Amino acid sequence: MTDQPTRLPDLQPALRVMPLPADLNAAGDVFGGWVMAQTDIAGAVVGMRRARGRIATVAVNSFLFKQPISAGDVVSFYAEVVKVGRTSITVAVQVYAERHPANPLFVKVTEAVLTYVALNPDGSKREIPAEDSLGASNA
Repeated sequence: MTDQPTRLPDLQPALRVMPLPADLNAAGDVFGGWVMAQTDIAGAVVGMRRARGRIATVAVNSFLFKQPISAGDVVSFYAEVVKVGRTSITVAVQVYAERHPANPLFVKVTEAVLTYVALNPDGSKREIPAEDSLGASNA
């Protein structure tokens, strides 16, 4: 373990949540399946924005649990698109737990890479719009 503080990603979190007692196992740690579900949601938030519509998870390319999440932790999910294909989007998600509210400590607890496919309303695959056609705001 290192004495250097953990540096959070230079992104807005896609999702922030505090696990509830029902999300804990008998040892008081959050179930891995809960973390996986929340990670999928965070990745989908970013993926849907880039795909401009409906997507579905097609692959969990990698998933690494680095440290347990405990009761009272506030969990932040940072997600960013790392690859865009013709119909698919790959998103990297980094998960951090904020512990000890009186003296906050941030710990990286999970990292994952997921792939989503863009879907039409009928569930068939669709092409992802080019990034330059997304209509950037002129603020």
